[in-house]
Amino acid sequence: MKKQILLLPILMLVFMFTSCTDDSDPVNEEEVITTMTVTLTPNNGGTDVVFQTEDLDGEGGEDPAVTVTGGPLTSGTIYSGSIVLLNKTEDPFENITEEIEEEDDEHQFFFVVGSGLDVTTSYDDEDGNGNPVGLSFTLTAGSASSGDFTVTLRHAPTKPNTGINDAGGETDIEETFPIIVQ
Repeated sequence: MKKQILLLPILMLVFMFTSCTDDSDPVNEEEVITTMTVTLTPNNGGTDVVFQTEDLDGEGGEDPAVTVTGGPLTSGTIYSGSIVLLNKTEDPFENITEEIEEEDDEHQFFFVVGSGLDVTTSYDDEDGNGNPVGLSFTLTAGSASSGDFTVTLRHAPTKPNTGINDAGGETDIEETFPIIVQ
């Protein structure tokens, strides 16, 4: 009888520890992004400028295909920018943009303008806490110039932040595009 009384508390403890896991908080897997398309639409009409990077074989394989179409940018023009992310390893393609919109508090795009390039950017969207996301943005082309324009998506950045240097988080995708302003 003493053995049964001692086993009961032990069994209760085992049951408590094995039943206290929280399955309601699913693991958020990292997004697979094969394609990023950045479209700049001139606010005064005209031709869209489209930057695209596509890496169908993933990291470590062949270099991504980077294209710029519809350019150069026009000096003094304001462009409405939008970003679309796809996972083309799925059939049909998975639109990762929708996931970024749903988890906007966990993502932020950063726009880094290289030296020599006269453009500025500002965010046109924000998450539920009032922090920038960057799926929608404005790019203003200044004087005639050329240089690099880097677009980076960070997962779980510190928000608010003062830019990519203090944002932390993990880079989901990053690409540098050559830009010419005429």
